[in-house]
Amino acid sequence: MGFDWVYLIEVVVGGLLSGVMYSLVAIGFVLIYKSSGIFNFAQGTMLLFASLTFVKMTENGIGFWTALFIASGIMVIVGVATEKFVMRPLANQDLLALFMATVGLATFQEGFAQFMWDSDVHGLQMNKFIDIALLDSNPIFISDYIPWLDLLIPRFDIFASLVAGTLIVVLAFFFQKTNTGMALRAVSDDHMAAMAVGIPLQKVWAIVWAVTGIIALVAGLLWAEKVSVSFTLIEAVMKALPVILIGGLTSIPGAIIGGLVIGVGEKLGEIYLAELFGGQGIELWFAYFMALMFLVVRPQGMFGEKLIERV
Repeated sequence: MGFDWVYLIEVVVGGLLSGVMYSLVAIGFVLIYKSSGIFNFAQGTMLLFASLTFVKMTENGIGFWTALFIASGIMVIVGVATEKFVMRPLANQDLLALFMATVGLATFQEGFAQFMWDSDVHGLQMNKFIDIALLDSNPIFISDYIPWLDLLIPRFDIFASLVAGTLIVVLAFFFQKTNTGMALRAVSDDHMAAMAVGIPLQKVWAIVWAVTGIIALVAGLLWAEKVSVSFTLIEAVMKALPVILIGGLTSIPGAIIGGLVIGVGEKLGEIYLAELFGGQGIELWFAYFMALMFLVVRPQGMFGEKLIERV
């Protein structure tokens, strides 16, 4: 019996779709690091808080779009407040102190989410909130079966990748073509030079944290549909760490490419290599193994900046 090439294509396409969602989460890490040099360990709990806020509103009778608008506003406030009251007072402090501040922030957000809402497991069930006609109107892009490729692909994976991909394109345009985006790039290159030409660092940092809050909401809702709205969502988000290790912690294109690499590699490993490692659990660690092997060859990642110290 010959090799099933159609099934291989299905696996690769499924990996690419998952990879887009990984990339979206990774971009949240990259934006914070590029603008302020801080690795935001609280990114996972931001996703949890955002998705839990949204689902509790919908459970209490608030409509999908209204809940999405309110949750977006809440996450913008959370992002700006985090920058103003946590990160800004620690400006120019040791990087370890900044990192530990985000660890403390993650713990606080996790406890605050339980205090505000609850610690139960919630099913998001996006199809209840999104018009089913939107998912079924186009048989090529959102159907389970794609006739001209003879492929079976979960329709929500396609929908989620379209949403994530659209947001990534919007972010890319924002940071490449707008004045605020160019200011962010200047700040990420050199804080002192940016200040010298009149760029307000605090305003740029506040915008970045606000945008990160929006990313957390969208990514949280997409991932919550796959793993539920619960504290397991934080563990799922940690899959973005191998993405930024491969793509580079300072590169948005690297986050995108790294997400696709991890998505495809993880799916291929799960399907074709699982038996070599006992058949169970490979999806929990294979992405980290890929990142480790890549770091041995290129420690700064594909698009990361190579630091050269002269002594």
